Amino acid sequence: MSEPKPRVLLLFGGRSSEHSVSCVTAAGVMQEIDKDRFEVIPVGITRAGAWTLVDQDSSDWTLSSGSLPEISVADKPVHLSNDGQRTCLLQYSGSEITDLGPIDVVFPLLHGPFGEDGSIQGMLEMSGVSYVGSGIAASAMGMDKHFMKVVFENAGFNVGPYQVITSKQWLRNSVAALERCADLQYPLFVKPARAGSSVGITKVDDPTQLQAAIELARAEDPKVIVEQGISGREIECGVLEGHGSLESRASMPGEIAVAGNEHTFYDFEAKYVDGAAAKLSCPAVLSDEATSAIRELAVKAFDAIDAEGLSRVDFFYTADGEWIINEINTMPGFTPSSMYPQMWAKTGIGYRELINELIALACERKIGLR
Repeated sequence: MSEPKPRVLLLFGGRSSEHSVSCVTAAGVMQEIDKDRFEVIPVGITRAGAWTLVDQDSSDWTLSSGSLPEISVADKPVHLSNDGQRTCLLQYSGSEITDLGPIDVVFPLLHGPFGEDGSIQGMLEMSGVSYVGSGIAASAMGMDKHFMKVVFENAGFNVGPYQVITSKQWLRNSVAALERCADLQYPLFVKPARAGSSVGITKVDDPTQLQAAIELARAEDPKVIVEQGISGREIECGVLEGHGSLESRASMPGEIAVAGNEHTFYDFEAKYVDGAAAKLSCPAVLSDEATSAIRELAVKAFDAIDAEGLSRVDFFYTADGEWIINEINTMPGFTPSSMYPQMWAKTGIGYRELINELIALACERKIGLR
């Protein structure tokens, strides 16, 4: 009698503005995950936070005709439950509850708040189930651009000049908050502190635009970070955790270059809607010395926030050869065409193998303190 396949719950959608991006990521994984090796249970989360079983037809969650996919109806509500012996998935229908069987590992393909920020990781820890990616603390730090920079500065990284404006600081005295930004050199980039996929970000060319940019960012997150623009190439590197006590691994680096006049930086439209807006080059054209340097720095950043599973680390590479860290993303875009899988493909690990590796790493790791 053959061993049962590990049951993998793919969790996607979610409550953040990156809901649709998460659906696109899940479509890529559903299409390529090895169904001969794993039993796949796709579960979507609506913007209201309801969990529901969804069909395995990945075409429902792809970008088509410029539209963004959405999980709008929770017609098959489900819930994770732990009875002290196992973690299982329960389905509700009126007053009836059906046990859909045990869950061995969760692959949380969630981006942004309530998914990438430690929220779902805490819930999965409490549910006693293994999951792909970083734990609670690393996920929270990786989502918050303020605390991320604090950690990186403490670890000895070059970090560009910035100011943080909390909600209370803005509401108490917005003039003082604006004045604190006066020492930063334009252009500035105003960002929600805890959002990704370039949502709510504005490039600001002069002080007259700053207040409106902050208000736009605050619509996404009441905490805002204002960063001084860095002149340099945007180079990224993927990191994959090592098994057991082995060191983490870095991919070959990739480069992003925004093309044309429609996009002045790598915004949401350039990433996901306008296919011609950005050029992704992998491997990036760098000297052997520079390639070695960024790969070492990427692993150092991964270790600095105690990340697990996977991360993409983004840097600026200046004309004088200086590396300035921009951010770490603990659940990067994961479609077959996303930079993270592309970088690993160029390093010798294909998309399906990468999925297998991440699930294996998750299953090796114990729940709780580690």
